Amino acid sequence: MTLTKARVLDAAIELLGTGGLRALTHARVDEQADLPRGSTSNYFRTRLALVTGVVDRIVELERPPVGTAFAPPASPEELVDSLCDLLDLLTGPRRTQTTARLVLFMEASHDPALRATVSAPREAMIGSVVVAMAALGATEPVTAAAAVVACFEGLLLHRIARHDPSDPRPVLETVVRARLGPPAG
Repeated sequence: MTLTKARVLDAAIELLGTGGLRALTHARVDEQADLPRGSTSNYFRTRLALVTGVVDRIVELERPPVGTAFAPPASPEELVDSLCDLLDLLTGPRRTQTTARLVLFMEASHDPALRATVSAPREAMIGSVVVAMAALGATEPVTAAAAVVACFEGLLLHRIARHDPSDPRPVLETVVRARLGPPAG
């Protein structure tokens, strides 16, 4: 990806994350990125192309921390620690990026083309959690992963939308443990 294209997409993420979907126009992205008028259109001719580019950029930016968080853990505690760290990152330093992603998720509820675009990265995340839960001995790792991801997404939404500062650890521990059975001992 060229530096200018990354600048365009980062500006679009900033607009979505701070102003919502209405703030996302080609002209505003040009302005936010401090680029000549028409620059965004050179890379992304349509709004759908721009939004798809934004989704791809968010996935690119999130891939390293998400990959680390969902690497096969040595213990349930390690998985919960990783999930809490990821939640803190996505709702702290990367809050605007996460807000932009959530804006696009909501828009996808009534836009089938966008729904397909935002669904693919989520499926990849679920696949990673299936591997993690299987490594921990879950008897039904697919169901376990669906529960963990749903819980994580709910906590993420509450932190962004409600500025909920509560500790996610007890909730995540409950969900992870419930899908693994009682601790050995």
